[in-house]
Amino acid sequence: MKKIFLLSTLLFNLHCWSQEQKPEEIVQKQVEAYNSGKIEDFLSFYAEDVKIYTYPNKLETEGKSAMRESYTSFFKNAKKLHCTITKRIVTKNIVIDEEQIEYNETQFGGVAIYEIENGKIIKVTFL
Repeated sequence: MKKIFLLSTLLFNLHCWSQEQKPEEIVQKQVEAYNSGKIEDFLSFYAEDVKIYTYPNKLETEGKSAMRESYTSFFKNAKKLHCTITKRIVTKNIVIDEEQIEYNETQFGGVAIYEIENGKIIKVTFL
């Protein structure tokens, strides 16, 4: 009976681990939420203590509530908002995206480096 219990527990844990999202899936869903313009959906992919940097190490925003403050008006004022990933590199828990952004009448490009832990984005560095 003990063996069956241990085997069941092991199989259940393997199933749970296999259901965990890959870093690139988390980042992709975050991009899709960004494109939808729904701030809370977008923020749901970030850790409470997320840190946003400008390369190489200038801290711009710390914490999800500060992020909400800075992004809310950005989303609210967007008549057109779309991010297209032109290139993606994934290594372990790091996702590097080359992005093309359309915001209203403006288009610009950039690079975002995402670090994921425990299913959430904990750090972003923009170049």
